[in-house]
Amino acid sequence: MKEKFYLTTAIAYTSGKPHIGNTYEAILSDAIARFKRAEGYDVFFQTGTDEHGQKIEEKAKAAGVTPKEYVDKVAGEIKGIWDLVGVSYDKFIRTTDKDHELQIQKIFRKLYEQGDIYKGKYEGWYCTPCESFWTESQLNDGKCPDCGREVKKAEEEAYFFKMSKYADRLIKYYEEHPEFILPISRKNEMLNNFLKPGLTDLCVSRSSFKWGIPVDFDDRHVVYVWLDALSNYITGIGYDADGNSTEQFKKLWPADVHIIGKDIIRFHTIYWPIFLMALGLPLPKKVYGHGWLLQEGGKMSKSKGNVMYADDLVSVFGKDAVRYYVLTAMPQDNDGVISWEAMTEKINADLANVLGNLVNRTAAMSNKYFGGKVEDGGVSEPVDEDLKAVVLAAYGKVKKKMDDYRVSDALEEIFTLFRRANKYIDETEPWKLAKDESNFGRLKTVLYNLTESIVIGLSLLYPFLPDSAVKGAKQFGLDVRSFGELGKFGLLKETTVSKEPEILFNRFDIKEVTAKAEEIAAKQVAANEKSKENGDMKPQIGIEDFAKIELKVATVVACEKLEKSNKLLKLSLKIGEEQRTVVSGIAKAYSPEYMVGKKLVVITNLKPAKLCGVESQGMILCAENKDGELSFLSPERDMEDGSEIF
Repeated sequence: MKEKFYLTTAIAYTSGKPHIGNTYEAILSDAIARFKRAEGYDVFFQTGTDEHGQKIEEKAKAAGVTPKEYVDKVAGEIKGIWDLVGVSYDKFIRTTDKDHELQIQKIFRKLYEQGDIYKGKYEGWYCTPCESFWTESQLNDGKCPDCGREVKKAEEEAYFFKMSKYADRLIKYYEEHPEFILPISRKNEMLNNFLKPGLTDLCVSRSSFKWGIPVDFDDRHVVYVWLDALSNYITGIGYDADGNSTEQFKKLWPADVHIIGKDIIRFHTIYWPIFLMALGLPLPKKVYGHGWLLQEGGKMSKSKGNVMYADDLVSVFGKDAVRYYVLTAMPQDNDGVISWEAMTEKINADLANVLGNLVNRTAAMSNKYFGGKVEDGGVSEPVDEDLKAVVLAAYGKVKKKMDDYRVSDALEEIFTLFRRANKYIDETEPWKLAKDESNFGRLKTVLYNLTESIVIGLSLLYPFLPDSAVKGAKQFGLDVRSFGELGKFGLLKETTVSKEPEILFNRFDIKEVTAKAEEIAAKQVAANEKSKENGDMKPQIGIEDFAKIELKVATVVACEKLEKSNKLLKLSLKIGEEQRTVVSGIAKAYSPEYMVGKKLVVITNLKPAKLCGVESQGMILCAENKDGELSFLSPERDMEDGSEIF
């Protein structure tokens, strides 16, 4: 019987269309699921959508539809994107599924009846985007410590979960299971920042809005988002709080790994384990908190038209190329960076030049010299053994990386194999061997060794780039191999290469990609303008909010382009007696020479941020029209630098 392997993504929140950073997690989890299947595991892969909460209720109201109509549309869009990028999930759960809702009500009642949940009153601060309550001491400069947005004073009746009751037990579990949280730095953060200082009781119901699962014994309340959303990992596989769980649940739980973003690791490694302890269930074996995929040059913004969506990227580069970039762009312990330019360079360098070129050259030479027939000529040389050693070592190295969820490193090991095969072509020079019939036996062996190497490499690549791996193998009249066959070199007896092999990966012209990106950005800006016309505006603020922003007149004393970016200018500004450096994305609108001596309006109390390695100590104000043209703001008359704007 196969050993089971149950993995999940965090369920995507249905507040809007997911950008490529959100989609990364689904692709990452899919690669792990496919790899485990190839290793022979009985894999169950669950993903889905989180569909309740105040934010959804507010968005639905603004859109003039019911909350259910709103989440139906967004959930369908999310599922469509997951399908587009090839996510091979076994179940797509929605928290509006009736069986899930029923079990959440049972779980809530069970925890209440056993004394873990009690009714009380909440007084504090609430962040609507994060769906989180905070005490005064937890705020960061009066704002949400997670997202940095404004919080609202909240006071309402609520049910609370006794978190502190289980804190010592959870700390002990951490100590006895050092592999529970990956990377290890995330574990230290949870221990030192949350568990050891002491847990406060957790609000698990809301009474100020209605879009949620009703508490069945108190219909003034709905179950709060985290108890609802986190429990999908057990309700989706047949958990029943009354003790009648399915055989599937008994087989699959505990989960082997939860794949989540680092921003929600606290909920998955503190709240979720404590809920499970209260329910008398084992904890998941691992929680892997990956980093963020960040937009190069700044935050994604619909108004700027720079939000990158998977469907747009696939329309330009193709599904597998998008999968390859995002999987290689994210190191395990850090954040990754994405841009149209970086994707073009990476896809050209690795997929077109290394892999595509290797497949194309080998197939072309087999067709040219032997009419497409590939067989071992039986003439070996010492250089063959080095190639074989690299090829045969690849699976063990890739497996080791994947066991630690180092997916980017695993792909690098596979491309080490492909690079070695390209080097083998340069070492053996088949075109020279072809000039003399007496070398045909050797030439056959060289092309045979290349074909074996390619097929083994493509078989390893299959979990990551499934369509391309299958397509590449078919160029040689072959299927990708099972992982159990990757420890042997020479399984191929003979085969025939396609007479007209397709190019596996095309090279992309950076100018054409940039033009396409600008076209997509223009559509985003237009859509954003339309949504504003339809009433999707930013909320009103009071004078006290505006008073928090410090605006001053500044003079540009020096300006230069940043080498690492074609969008950013580095400006040296004189603001009264002070001089500051500010980085701004106005390089396409203004030359450095033009900016020197100009008077600007600058936000001077913005937190510093690093852009392309340079610390920016403020932000200049610009206007942008519907065509994307920029104009910096300047005082109407000649004001001294340092003059305050109010």
